[in-house]
Amino acid sequence: MGGRSVDGLRERVRGAVITPADEGYEQARRVYNGMVDRRPAAVVRVAHAGDVMAAVDFARTNALELAVRGGAHSAPGFGTCDDGLVIDFSGLRGVRIDPVRRTARCEGGVTWGDLNDAGYAFGLGVTGGIISTTGIAGLTLNGGFGHLARGLGLSSDNLISADVVTADGRFRTVSEEEEPDLFWALRGGGGNFGAVTSFEYRLSPVKDVVAGPFVYELEHAADVLRFYREYIREAPEQLGLFPGFHRAPPLPFIPEDRVGDPFILLIPCWSGPPERAEEVLAPLRDAAPVFAEGVGPVPYPAFASAFDPLLPPGLQQYWKGVFASELTDGAIAAHAEHGPLVPTVHSAVHIYPINGACHRVPADATAFAHREATFATVLLAAWPDPADDAPNTAFVRDYYAALAPHSDEGGYVGFMDHDDQHRIEANYRGNYTRLAELKRRYDPGNLFHLNQNIRP
Repeated sequence: MGGRSVDGLRERVRGAVITPADEGYEQARRVYNGMVDRRPAAVVRVAHAGDVMAAVDFARTNALELAVRGGAHSAPGFGTCDDGLVIDFSGLRGVRIDPVRRTARCEGGVTWGDLNDAGYAFGLGVTGGIISTTGIAGLTLNGGFGHLARGLGLSSDNLISADVVTADGRFRTVSEEEEPDLFWALRGGGGNFGAVTSFEYRLSPVKDVVAGPFVYELEHAADVLRFYREYIREAPEQLGLFPGFHRAPPLPFIPEDRVGDPFILLIPCWSGPPERAEEVLAPLRDAAPVFAEGVGPVPYPAFASAFDPLLPPGLQQYWKGVFASELTDGAIAAHAEHGPLVPTVHSAVHIYPINGACHRVPADATAFAHREATFATVLLAAWPDPADDAPNTAFVRDYYAALAPHSDEGGYVGFMDHDDQHRIEANYRGNYTRLAELKRRYDPGNLFHLNQNIRP
């Protein structure tokens, strides 16, 4: 893309257009995953929806690769590209809370930390990510799990409306009443259907929670997982709870000589009446001998950012994910074998529950089809040194291979990496045909293809 073309784009947008010749390009081209090293022809830091419309038109007219970047957390690095155009929403982070209607209107670059903090002042919140620097856009468009999902449903289940620029450069407002087909597709269909410039969410009462980790020795891993499998079936829906394999970071309740050792954890987040917390959490202390505990009352935004220090930007990352309707004995055996091998303090294996409110939405009501699944497992390896790429990616692949026979067909698109494109139809199950038809309607040229791609 020549300088004259870039000048033409600069004349059409208010935001900065950053090219390899400009100061700040090296920082502007970076995304969260350090394994992704691409050099776009230009990064457009959009200032408003009009900039997005101009950038989409420019990419389509000039047959350029087009990447859309919200929080930049995409494991495969879909928020950037080589020799193409990046729409960067990082400057659009406005949040407006309406405490009367209990809604939030958020710009396309908002992170979950932004939204959690804004809502906390009013005692309101919505299901968001486990890492608060994650963008609301990617998480919501893929479905969206988090600490509050059992009680409130997926992030996408709480979406009321969205503003989106489609491949033809048109600005559209979509909801159940306006362009309902496109609204259906956005709730789980990923970034396939356009660049979303704002999201409107339904909020629910959320303020302080009782939360934190229970830490157990690895010898009790199978017992802890069997307990979790049974307890989460009937636990109150205000209890978010998931087990995880981690290497212990330096925390006040971890003995210094055990920092860096692998453990299995149970991580509750009780958002119900504080006086019931002890009753609800007491069984976790009986699941197995507790090695260490860091549970207590905490503002929800603080707990929702508790894992942030473990996954700073710039680390090498490799991901996989599976769904399961049941946590079978075979799956527990696979976890007990592979979980203790979690390679670094930055890496994690989490088994999120997606029952409760998530199950009360029919599989065809939104693009997110796995409404029968009870568990969503993420396998994440993260490490600082590129020299360690092979053993860390092998950890994830071997773990995934061991879980596959005990898992449902398909997985969560937000946990897929660059080598998972072959799983797309299985990931969307019975909704894939309708999604492909809508892709043909709204993006027949597949301009938005840097994603887990639904081909028109």
